[in-house]
Parts: sequence; C-alpha cells; structure tokens
Amino acid sequence: MKVRVVCRKIYDYIRYDLKEIAFPSSLPDPPNIKKRRKLTWEERIWVLKRAARLYAASWVRDIGPDLHPNDYKKDEMADETNGEKKPSKGKEPSTLEDLAVAARGGMETLRPALQCVYMTRASAYRDALKSFIEGYQEGVQQVMEKKEDPKTQEDADLPKKST
Repeated sequence: MKVRVVCRKIYDYIRYDLKEIAFPSSLPDPPNIKKRRKLTWEERIWVLKRAARLYAASWVRDIGPDLHPNDYKKDEMADETNGEKKPSKGKEPSTLEDLAVAARGGMETLRPALQCVYMTRASAYRDALKSFIEGYQEGVQQVMEKKEDPKTQEDADLPKKST
C-alpha cells in the first residue's frame, strides 16, 4: 500500500506541479480589463503594411557629408561655378533631430541626449514655478495692503473724543 501511495504522489507531482514549474501559467487578467477581439487576417496584413511604411519613412535618406564627402564637394563646386555663394548656416539641429541621431547610435548615446532633454524641461518647469510663486506672493501682498489701508483711513477719520 505504501508503494501505491508513493507512486500516486510522484504521478501527481509530475502531472501537476512539475508542469507548472517547467511551463508556468501566467496570472489571470484583472476583472476590470476588457479583452480585445482577435484581429482578422486582413487587419493583420493592414497593420503589418502600415508598420512597414512607418518604419521605412523613419529612415533618413541623407546620411550627411561624413559618409559621402565627395558628393557634397561636387554640389559645393557646382554652386560656386554658378556664381552663387550661399552663406553657411550655423543652424543647430532641433531636439527631435538630436534624439533621432542618438537613437540610431544605441543606448550609450541615447541616455545622455534624453538626460539633456529632461534636464532642460525640469529647469523650465522650475523657472515657471518660481515665477508663479513670486507673482502669487506679490498678489497676496497687494491684497494685504489694500485690507490694511481702509483700516488706517477709518482710524484717521474718527475724531478723538476729549473728556
């Protein structure tokens, strides 16, 4: 009888517990989550096409003078031969362009770029909050002065009684 019990326990362990250990089942969704319907094959193909278009549009076609310097030299020489000299623009790239370049460089270059963006935003929020507090304090002081002024005028208007 003991062998039978041991075999049953081993069988139950393999059937239930070991399967759960090797291939754990996920937790059920919370009750407030609504399940979405599965996409049809047409919708899946549409999503795939849309994602491919967006991905292809995200690539910049002009990779810059560093990788193709000869092409840019030809363009500059053609402009100079036409007699048109364009002033060199010292235009700084926008924040979005900086992030796009940093994202292509990987996490090592993206982290400092994101830190710069967040620090800029934080300083802007801090400055705005400081100016709001200063304005609020000025407004409170003006209200307090207005409340004090009528009291001093009323005291001056009342004649002093002599006995």
